[in-house]
Amino acid sequence: MLDITLSLPRKAVAAATDEGGGLGGGQWVGRGQLRREDAALLRGEGRFVGDIRIPGCLHVVFVRGQQCGRILVIDTVAARAMPGVSGVFTAEDLSLCGQTAVNPLVGTLEPAPLKVLAREQVEAVGQPVVAVVAETLHAAIDAAELVIVETSPDTAPLAGNFSQAWPHAAPEPRPDDVVVRVNVQHARLSPSAIEPRAALAAWDAATDHLTVWLATQTPHRARADLAVVLGFPETAIRVIAPDVGGAFGGKASIYPEDIFVAWAARHLETAVRWAGSRAEDLLAGTQGRGLHCEGVLTLGPDGVMRGLHARVQAPLGHWMPFSAVVPGRNAGRILPGPYHLDQVDVAVTGTATPDAAMGIYRGAGRPEAAMLMERLVEAAARRLEMDPVALRKLNLVSPHAVPLHRPTGEVLDSGDLPALLERAVVESGYHTSRREQAARRSAGEILGIGVAMYVEPCGAGWESARLRLCPNGSFEAATGATAQGQGRETAYAQILADELHILPERISVQHGDTALTPLGIGALASRSTAIGGSALKLAGAALVALARPIAARMLGTNNSQALIFDARGFSQPGSQMVVNWAEIAATLEVPLQVEQRFETPGEAWSSGCCIAALAIDPETFTPQIERITLVDDAGTVVNPMLVHGQLIGGIAQGVGEAMLERIVYDADGQLLTGSLMDYALPRASDIPPVHLASHPSPTPLNPLGAKGVGEAGCIGVPAAIVNAAIDALAPYGVHDLTMPLTAESIWRALRDQPKTGVPTP
Repeated sequence: MLDITLSLPRKAVAAATDEGGGLGGGQWVGRGQLRREDAALLRGEGRFVGDIRIPGCLHVVFVRGQQCGRILVIDTVAARAMPGVSGVFTAEDLSLCGQTAVNPLVGTLEPAPLKVLAREQVEAVGQPVVAVVAETLHAAIDAAELVIVETSPDTAPLAGNFSQAWPHAAPEPRPDDVVVRVNVQHARLSPSAIEPRAALAAWDAATDHLTVWLATQTPHRARADLAVVLGFPETAIRVIAPDVGGAFGGKASIYPEDIFVAWAARHLETAVRWAGSRAEDLLAGTQGRGLHCEGVLTLGPDGVMRGLHARVQAPLGHWMPFSAVVPGRNAGRILPGPYHLDQVDVAVTGTATPDAAMGIYRGAGRPEAAMLMERLVEAAARRLEMDPVALRKLNLVSPHAVPLHRPTGEVLDSGDLPALLERAVVESGYHTSRREQAARRSAGEILGIGVAMYVEPCGAGWESARLRLCPNGSFEAATGATAQGQGRETAYAQILADELHILPERISVQHGDTALTPLGIGALASRSTAIGGSALKLAGAALVALARPIAARMLGTNNSQALIFDARGFSQPGSQMVVNWAEIAATLEVPLQVEQRFETPGEAWSSGCCIAALAIDPETFTPQIERITLVDDAGTVVNPMLVHGQLIGGIAQGVGEAMLERIVYDADGQLLTGSLMDYALPRASDIPPVHLASHPSPTPLNPLGAKGVGEAGCIGVPAAIVNAAIDALAPYGVHDLTMPLTAESIWRALRDQPKTGVPTP
């Protein structure tokens, strides 16, 4: 049964339950508010790409490569002759002008280009080879089945690689040092959003303008990529992200299918749509994780860490989306995680592989860094015969050392890591659990407790905002950030309500439409509340500053700075006369409007601690998580209810990674997990009792003091679960496990590590 509890600091609890007073409703940041977005969705009034109807719209079906190899024959004659077919296209038919961008964050980078349709060879099973466009979806499907694609088994080498190193030579071990090694192979995972990928494009011949509806996290970047690839000016393209049913990084970049739909709309001078299926997402959507991480940790006999040597290898797939280097780079630069360790030698390499493209997936290198470091710490604790909590306390970064410049060039900006650990120990009843563990083991149970600390970078760069006072006294806000279910409109309205001293209901929030919003980056890397919200906070302050002289004139004074501004409006000290927003708006011939751009001077770092308890059935070897405790530091919490939801969702995905999910290819590159019958997503019954607690420390790097929380839930959870499983099996000689932790994998681990007292596999 799903059992979730939430523990917040006293101030946050008061804010979440206080109804407030006055016209502005009191302090809104920190107050729990139901998501304003939910009412329409619950009534079935959501507007997703698939809900948009354009008369005469054509439909696209892609013929995908069935095996890797050089293309010998593409026969489209029969397909072209089918009734209702508007066109059958191969790579030779496309006239494209450029390439999509790849973020050059690493030392060396050779991008693997995106190919809209395979030209000379099929580089991965599932790669689009032929596009069939027809008047109806069924006609397109029927025609696609008549396309013949023949390939030979020989393939050419794939392009695409990157590398990055942080070489700070770790010291040579001394005779009395303890050296532990860990080797982690992460399974590939599918982001598996509720809504599969989709695209719709419409060409307006009268204005030479293209409108594209995409299920995307980054509409402005999608517009920029489309402009480059199609050879259009950005002003001739409008990208709209309507309601988006989840993303998790899987909709952060533009895809070959998106580009073809846009090209076909222009080429055929009409509207064209493509709606991907679940199978197509599993086959040809970007995948996450998949990193291979090796680490060697050296400690003194007293348990003090002396050096870390780590190597990270990242598969890239057959083409590189915008953030292709991010998972590997993050896994490297985050090390040594929350621990005070200067001697660090880390290197990351990425290599093209003949399978689906690898992209960012919720966490994007953060869970991988936590897994490697926390597995090393647990292994060291066993070797030193120390309690793993005590070993962590000995090595955690002190709050007095923050801000701390790391050997990888990163800067930990804020946080109290020892306090997070201690809070997690208390909230989880750790010491009592250890005593109970000993008693239950004596009774024959197989039980483990796992701990994992983490730190995570929460977005760098900038975001923009526009704020307008409407004639009726309400407000329209527009942000370059986007949303895929996080409750962004709710949180942004709360931030502005505090700045403007009004109720959040008086603020509408526009996002996701390049024609209606200022230029922005979008929603990814746990950045939108901290950076996008800070831009809106600045816009609110700027609008108040513009309104002051107007209010002063209405109040008959020239001293606008002396005015009192509160929930009633603007007033002079000692006077009962008040000018409110509606009265100001009524005097204006042109609505009052401001635009602000916020760029953070550095990257904020969230942190947290997760403690998991796990039992293994001694007869079936089935693992069961008994409880998870997570204490996080996300800085200033705008809406505790939204944070709670983000953490629970992240924990569910962390449980899925640790216990269930894995993309599998066979030796010929065929996908064996091509449906949800084979790819195991977590269900509600798989989620254990969860206890959440918040221990925030605001960051100085943005006006809100906020850090990211969207990825926090899935960062420490997999490491804590794996550590708990190994703790359970360590008495039987098992010190290594590979995710996902299935009954079979545990059975095999026990079988391969025989020792007296092992349950009989």
